[in-house]
Amino acid sequence: MTSIKKYVLAGFLMTFLMVTGCTSEEKAESERDSNSTPKLLTSSSYNLYKSESCGCCEEWMEYMSDKGYHALIHHPKNLTAVKSSLGIDSEYQSCHTAVFENGYVMEGHVPAKFVTQFMNNPPDGALGLAVPGMPVGSPGMEMEGRFKPYNIYLLKKDGSTEVYASVESADQQ
Repeated sequence: MTSIKKYVLAGFLMTFLMVTGCTSEEKAESERDSNSTPKLLTSSSYNLYKSESCGCCEEWMEYMSDKGYHALIHHPKNLTAVKSSLGIDSEYQSCHTAVFENGYVMEGHVPAKFVTQFMNNPPDGALGLAVPGMPVGSPGMEMEGRFKPYNIYLLKKDGSTEVYASVESADQQ
């Protein structure tokens, strides 16, 4: 083998090792991030758990960003297991889960107005708030002016729930 071919082969080999090494590290970092809850910097920051393909989750996240809340995104392999581990009963689950630094959860398309209201005065024994399903017209689920009234539920640490607020019109969000 000529010395030029050796250098070319060595160059390809080094490039291959660098690329695969970086890719493996990025994958490992991504897997760690998707299964852990890192410490956040401010109370307006939250960890958002969602599937990679969820468009309405992205819309809700952008809406929340416009309201001053900022997400650190996670794509866990088993989103249902994350929700269950946080104490969110299946009948109150939606497509995404936000976990704030103070430990409170916001499940689904909860309007920022109610997130702020809750955070400023969390009820005793509260786990967080939930908007089950994906109500048409809720933040992130806007559809050409259509709106379907929905309830926001208070989730309690003991597993009980109650209606926290009823949203009857888009203006109430």
